[in-house]
Amino acid sequence: MIVCKGITKIYKNHSAGSGEPAIETAAVKNATFDIRDGEFVAIMGPSGSGKSTLMHILGCLDTPTLGTYLLDGKDVSLMDDNELAEIRNQKIGFVFQAFNLLPRANVLRNVALPLVYAGAGKEAREKAAADALASAAFPQNFWGHLPNQLSGGMMQRVAIARALVNNPSLILADEPTGNLDTKTGEAVLHAFQKLHMEQGRTIVLITHESYIAEYAERIIHIKDGEIIEDGKNHRRRLVNNI
Repeated sequence: MIVCKGITKIYKNHSAGSGEPAIETAAVKNATFDIRDGEFVAIMGPSGSGKSTLMHILGCLDTPTLGTYLLDGKDVSLMDDNELAEIRNQKIGFVFQAFNLLPRANVLRNVALPLVYAGAGKEAREKAAADALASAAFPQNFWGHLPNQLSGGMMQRVAIARALVNNPSLILADEPTGNLDTKTGEAVLHAFQKLHMEQGRTIVLITHESYIAEYAERIIHIKDGEIIEDGKNHRRRLVNNI
């Protein structure tokens, strides 16, 4: 599904009025790896390691300075802004640490929101949202609630359902348990594992915590912008023995 060859991202910092040449900083350096359809992969590294920049590239939120990124066989690194927006809407589901739910929209409307941009009718939106909420194991009696009436774990399940509603090829989860306590975070990781093991979803999990990464079947370690290790996770944690 994903093929990255020599992905490099360089940022240029200009000093205002100094007349000096821009300082170049490589946030990601020559990253080369593949992710197969149906894999559950964690990209792990400390703050400032380049993992968030790499996630933005994988999620078509940013483009590499150098290198090639293929998603489902299409060269994303050559696409313009409109093509990138279409890829994000049709092929990628995002789950963020901060949930990013609309505060005045209920659960069902929050989940259905991506389908509004896709031009789907109301009936189709509501059916797809209901199916996604069921996949995320979100209880139906809370579908009419607003985000501020939900716990952190429930809000994250809504975010997971929203990521699923377009039936994307790829789910990108950026520190999805960062705002949750340990028990609630484990419940969210349980949801990801069920999606992977029962539905064959391709999931890329971004984290700085080793114990979170161990819920994935493969771990890519990144440090100072470079991939320093990439291999099967032999100490995989399974939630509730699924």
